[in-house]
Amino acid sequence: MAHANGAPRGLVDRLFDQLWLMMIMPPLFWAGNAVIGRAAAGVVPPVGLAFWRWFVGALIVLPFAWPHLRADARTLAARWRIVLVLGALGIGVFNTFLYLGLRTTTAINGVMIQSAMPVLIVLMSLALFRDRVTALQGLGILVSLAGAATLIAHGDPGVLLRLEFNGGDLWIFVAVVCYAAYTALLRRRPAVHPLSFVVATFLVGAALLLPFYLWETASGFPMPLSPQALGSIAYTAVCASILAYLCFNRAVALAGANVAGLSIHLVPVFGSLLAMLLLGEQPHLYHAVGIALIAAGIVLASRKKPA
Repeated sequence: MAHANGAPRGLVDRLFDQLWLMMIMPPLFWAGNAVIGRAAAGVVPPVGLAFWRWFVGALIVLPFAWPHLRADARTLAARWRIVLVLGALGIGVFNTFLYLGLRTTTAINGVMIQSAMPVLIVLMSLALFRDRVTALQGLGILVSLAGAATLIAHGDPGVLLRLEFNGGDLWIFVAVVCYAAYTALLRRRPAVHPLSFVVATFLVGAALLLPFYLWETASGFPMPLSPQALGSIAYTAVCASILAYLCFNRAVALAGANVAGLSIHLVPVFGSLLAMLLLGEQPHLYHAVGIALIAAGIVLASRKKPA
């Protein structure tokens, strides 16, 4: 990549090409997003939070993306169908349904359902593109899933057996299916600059959400101008949207949907670490076991066959 004036961006290019970094950053930001979504439930309207997240995110990126958007306008217009589909699935539906689900379900249920996403990405890639999964990749996905379950259950299998599901969990499951489809379909994205693609999909998602946001406001649940609401919008727009999506889209481009999707299992890892740092939670053996299993699973799934 290069600056709009043609100046080289050597450091940015090198960072953008580091798969490990592109896989670490999104789950770190999304772990914070899950905490905010749950904390804001009942105070910040879910559709309103989703709408302003994407609209503000698009406005922030737009000045940097404008030169690229002008160059990519024809390509984006020619490929408007896939841009619309990706914007609807990964932007408009996913986080909105996630916020709706978090109103009536527990945080542990929400994280547990999202942990199924790497498996669903593999199934979507198989169904849509007949992608093969090697035995090593399959083993890595299962090992990583076991690690995520260990963290979520705090090392107690009985926690998973006692899980009870409700309507909120259905919202989150549909959201996860949509994001799995978005991830698999990213290979069909138009060949445009990453900033052009992010702005285009963010605006599509915001436009699709606008009528539902207006209906939510008219129904008596307007967006409050409180520090909590404004802080939620700021974090989700910058960290959980702009930075996370740029990195995740790049990870898919570098390693493919099946491997990049494993980064979702890092969400409970960072959630646990944030709880230790910010909430004073004490480290336990299950933290080490879960993190080790997730790391081993990602390494196994991302290994390439020797030439």
